[in-house]
Amino acid sequence: MSTKNLSNICNHSLIESKAVDLLSLDVKNISSFADEIILATATSNRHAVSVSEQLVDRLKENKFHILGVEGEIDSGWILVDCGEVVINIMRQEQRDFYDLEGLWGENTLLKKNNK
Repeated sequence: MSTKNLSNICNHSLIESKAVDLLSLDVKNISSFADEIILATATSNRHAVSVSEQLVDRLKENKFHILGVEGEIDSGWILVDCGEVVINIMRQEQRDFYDLEGLWGENTLLKKNNK
C-alpha cells in the first residue's frame, strides 16, 4: 500500500483519538529512514499511550507492518515506526523541548491539522 494511504489512516486514527496539533513532515529527500514524519500532541502520558494503542490497532486492521513502538508510559513521548511513516505522539512539554518541527525545517511541512 502507498505511503499516502498509510498516512491517511494514521491521521484519521490520531484525530479519532483526540490527539491535537497534528503535523505531517515530508522528509523523503532528506532522510534515509522515512518518507514522512507525523507529529501529534497528547494531553497526558496516559492519553499518549491510548492514542498509540488505538493507532497500532488501526494499522493492524489495515494490514500495515509496524516495525516498532518505543516509549514508556511516563516518558510523554511514544514513537510508532511504520517504515515509510514514523508517528511521534508527544505531550506538549516534550514537543516544545525537542522541537522536531524546527529540527526538520519548515520546508518539510506537508499538512497541519489543528483539530
